[in-house]
Amino acid sequence: MRLARIAHADGVSFAALQSPTTAGGDPRGGDVCAEIAEHPFGDPTFTGRTWPLADVRTLAPILPTKVVCIGKNYAAHVDEMGGEAPPAPLIFMKPSTSVIGPGLPIQLPADSQRVDFEGELAIVIGMPCRDVPEARARDVVLGYTVANDVTARDLQQADGQWTRAKGYDSFCPLGPWIETSVDPGDLAIRTELDGEVRQDSRTHLLLHPIDELIAYISRVMTLLPGDVILTGTPAGVGPMTAGQQVSVTVEGIGTLTNPVQAR
Repeated sequence: MRLARIAHADGVSFAALQSPTTAGGDPRGGDVCAEIAEHPFGDPTFTGRTWPLADVRTLAPILPTKVVCIGKNYAAHVDEMGGEAPPAPLIFMKPSTSVIGPGLPIQLPADSQRVDFEGELAIVIGMPCRDVPEARARDVVLGYTVANDVTARDLQQADGQWTRAKGYDSFCPLGPWIETSVDPGDLAIRTELDGEVRQDSRTHLLLHPIDELIAYISRVMTLLPGDVILTGTPAGVGPMTAGQQVSVTVEGIGTLTNPVQAR
């Protein structure tokens, strides 16, 4: 199931996207958004209202209480950044205010002279959890979405810790929706800047795989429904400038596209 958060003529809703071949899909063609009552966690119920996907605007698919991120989780990215791969997952965080949805601009702050894209697979947590065993990690997952861990690279290097470099408003694009049925073990992940491929890898190359990440993070902090885990970026990160457009695609989920502008 694809779960989206949409803006429509009557407000904002969670919705399940139904294809024309799915029961309830639009026989005229084009995906349909079936409104979910309240929230998508657990066993969602539907209101009966629908809109063609073409008639709504997709928003960030979830508004997390926190975004927990993993650094240096692809060997090739570790090589391009220098240093060694961490023996355990390297955790940092982005504030909830950094989250934006598809189509909204990544805003380049005046403080930074270099802001990089970092395409990533993101995990969306589906229930409150703590001390989750690796064997049960998938049980607490709602689904997966696409993320861009936007980073002010010069500020990251200057500060030595990453909060400022990773935490600006608009520095965590998410979307276009949450896919609940995809197997994340070996998905293609690709980032394009103005249509040119800059990152091209697969999730089986994660140094610390998804089950380990959920178990490790949940030993540190309680994860709540809607919290997001960014799993790390592959090699090929690079700068963006105002007027460009960046697109991150994860196989089986979709493409997240955002323009870039000066703040």
